[in-house]
Amino acid sequence: MSERKLFAHELEARLDELLLLSLRQRSASDAANALETLPRAVQDRVLHWVAVAAQLSNRLGETLAEGAAAHADDLDAWASAGLDAYDANGIDAAERVWRQGAAEKGSVAGFAEMESRLQRYVQGLGEHASRSLTLAVGDSAWTDTATLWLPASISVFAEREANRRLYLLMATLLWGQIRYGSFSTDPEAVLAQWDDRDAALAWLAVFEAMRIEARLADELPGIAREMAALRGVWPAELVDVAADLARPDASAANSLRWLAKKDRFAVSPAPTFPYLGRLDPAAARRVRSARIARDSETVRRALNVIRGAGGRGPENPDVPPTATEGEAQGFDPAANLLDLPADAQAAAQSLQQDLGQIPPEVMHPAGPGVWQPVSGESVDEPAATGQPDATYDEWDYRRQAFRRDWCQLYETEAPDGDPAWVEETRQRHAHLIRSLRRRFEALRGEDKIHRRQLDGEEIDLDAQVEAHADRRSGAEPSLRLFRLRRRDERSLAVMFMVDMSGSTKGWVNDAERESLVLLGEAIEALDDRYAIYGFSGWTRSRCDIYRIKRFDQAYDAAVRRRIAGIEARDYTRMGVAVRHLSGLLAKEPARHKLLVTLSDGRPDDHGDEYRGRYGIEDTRRALLEAREQGIRSYCVTIDRHGADYLPQLYGPAHYTVIDDAKKLPLRLAEIYRKLTA
Repeated sequence: MSERKLFAHELEARLDELLLLSLRQRSASDAANALETLPRAVQDRVLHWVAVAAQLSNRLGETLAEGAAAHADDLDAWASAGLDAYDANGIDAAERVWRQGAAEKGSVAGFAEMESRLQRYVQGLGEHASRSLTLAVGDSAWTDTATLWLPASISVFAEREANRRLYLLMATLLWGQIRYGSFSTDPEAVLAQWDDRDAALAWLAVFEAMRIEARLADELPGIAREMAALRGVWPAELVDVAADLARPDASAANSLRWLAKKDRFAVSPAPTFPYLGRLDPAAARRVRSARIARDSETVRRALNVIRGAGGRGPENPDVPPTATEGEAQGFDPAANLLDLPADAQAAAQSLQQDLGQIPPEVMHPAGPGVWQPVSGESVDEPAATGQPDATYDEWDYRRQAFRRDWCQLYETEAPDGDPAWVEETRQRHAHLIRSLRRRFEALRGEDKIHRRQLDGEEIDLDAQVEAHADRRSGAEPSLRLFRLRRRDERSLAVMFMVDMSGSTKGWVNDAERESLVLLGEAIEALDDRYAIYGFSGWTRSRCDIYRIKRFDQAYDAAVRRRIAGIEARDYTRMGVAVRHLSGLLAKEPARHKLLVTLSDGRPDDHGDEYRGRYGIEDTRRALLEAREQGIRSYCVTIDRHGADYLPQLYGPAHYTVIDDAKKLPLRLAEIYRKLTA
């Protein structure tokens, strides 16, 4: 028998408990009365979503409660769309999504329903480009040249399909701003001539739309016709502007020249039309400049390696060579670009996309002598720009959905520690290291016995007994009666994920470092491919990954110094670290892939949200994603309460709890030997 519906006074009490309304001298009676008519299952779902929103903000939860009754038939999608808008742009954006009127609801097109379609569409538009564009919910339509920001919902037209189509037109215009160089010229000097900057930017957006539409008429005539039909004819006073900006050679500089005619345009507001977004040149130029600097550095370093390996620099380092001179010196830019690794080729194409060419100072930077890589720096390390190296989704179990691009990840090389500590550790554990090496060498030399073979050097007694029994019973006996010893080649890649949170300070941190030294010395006897990365962080906006040893690096003095430099830092936001490091591991060409986490406790972060079930569920989801990529996971922890949550994360047989940090070095080596046998 189903539960009865909750009455209004019961709903009001539940809402007051979740939102602390009485303490703020507010009432939920209106929302409770509206919810009273709903089925009990829907009432429970509303209370669930109010609880989720209230954990972020009481105001957010109150707004959701007030609008939920009108959206009972699509409650989950409606609530999720508002929370996604909150993640991207805050409370005001969420409220704009949630307060769509019931009369509009049937015609409203939402970003959530269009996201995958728009992503494929934009990817198709930019097929020629070297980099992809991301999509996100914003307060309006605009772009910073890396992301296309689109409104959470559109209700301009009475037909839902027309509103969906408007999303495509908005995305196309934003893509055109990037494609046709709307941000290639600095507009600040012209904007400063206007008393009202917002009015100037509105006119500039119109001028750029004129120019881009004319270019789209050649490449995407169908889309251009739709745009023209929506906006109608240009006003008579703008016909000459439209004609000038429609010229094939028109650029953003032409739009700025029209904007400089302030006396003509400042007297009236700029025209508007449905797909016209806004321009934020300052934000776009910041992102664009950072990308150009990063791409330039990537190309420059890669070219330095090529030149240092066999090419020769120009005769006169102060004068970039011409193409003919460069070819004569064995220094052809085009040939060098073809020789670049994949990441540098992508960076070169990105530069050409941003600038129309690779800057001469990148191809021919001045400087004496033969070009060599910069000492002490990784050739493939991007220049520091302040931008995160990657962003990752995070799983919110309460919503049963991902929070998109929620975590900002920064990957850096771990600092060096005291080399004397490494030598002291190696000497103190010399006997144990020799013992571990012997065990690991024996593991590498073991022959695997394959039973029930057609041929072999030994008789399989079990198979012989079964064959004899089959003959006695009149059944056809098997011919597979032998055992064959065969040495199998190891095809293994292992990622060690080391907890560098503040809780590891002291004995735990020392035990982690000693374990990695012993393990590194022992694994060298196996020739296994392995990497070591540390992780820490402070909230979702600063998730740090520290490179200690990459897969392609030898276990040398530099790696040992970085192991010595492992130290306790901040918090344990584990899900994003699992996603990043399992992504690196998945790229390794090995049949078997293993992710080993070395930690002293459960997922945790600054503030209350990530602690408890939220962090455990996100980490569990990340480990499931790793499993889908063919990666096995194992955890070694010093948390005595680990058995309370580790079975949920790793499974009942995929973790080890060590009760004493001093036992960690020997136990970790033994665990590795068993896992990889």
